[in-house]
Amino acid sequence: MAEGRFYTTQLQAGLGLITETRQLLELHEPGLSVAALTERALASGRFPLVTARRLRNIVAECFAPRYLRTPNTAAVLKRLAAGLARAEFNQLLLIHTARANRVLADFIRELYWPRYAAGRDALTLDDAREFVIAAMRAGRTQKPWSDTTIRRVATYLLGCCADYDLLGGNGRGPRPIQPLRLHTKVAAYLAYDLHFQGLGDNQLLTHEDWQLFGLTPDDVRDLLKRLSLQGLLILQSAGDVVHVGWTCKTLDELSDVITR
Repeated sequence: MAEGRFYTTQLQAGLGLITETRQLLELHEPGLSVAALTERALASGRFPLVTARRLRNIVAECFAPRYLRTPNTAAVLKRLAAGLARAEFNQLLLIHTARANRVLADFIRELYWPRYAAGRDALTLDDAREFVIAAMRAGRTQKPWSDTTIRRVATYLLGCCADYDLLGGNGRGPRPIQPLRLHTKVAAYLAYDLHFQGLGDNQLLTHEDWQLFGLTPDDVRDLLKRLSLQGLLILQSAGDVVHVGWTCKTLDELSDVITR
């Protein structure tokens, strides 16, 4: 596994952190460093129940890896936060959290959706623990994890999925599976985001981010057709080849369109 793609325990710094992320996005400005954002957050009075040490950890270990990895991501999300419904915005946060935490992304793609497709209606802590153990044996961690770490990470995976509405319940028992339906505006954001990352139109269909929502390449093609009918892009499809005309030139422009 390539450097940087090993599983980590970084989810322990915070699971979905949806409320905190919204607050930090409001405080964020382009060019602001992690340290400067932390100081601004500390001075803002918006986190009265969070210790300074904990807040620094949230910014450095959660917010920065998820939303400051690429230029303009935080600025675009800040614009979208005010114009999207809660469920729509949370799906955007899920995408970026999964990108920053490979263990979560693989858990959703390799366990959550296959179990749902097989007719399971819930996931348990043992399911998550077995997933982590199998991943560790497959060399996805840089070194073997202790039983305590395995159990903690399994708990984080279930908790994070619950934060993003993939799972219900908050007790110790099985958590009901709540399969997400990808919202149209989020689909448009993801398609454009992948395009601006340099993916070709046919590469876009098979990108792993779509699998976070249980979508196959054929599902993505159908989704792009619906986006085309809504004027969000222009799709030309012949056999296995697709060509997309991008009607917005930047994510900022798309943000204006989908929040109008």
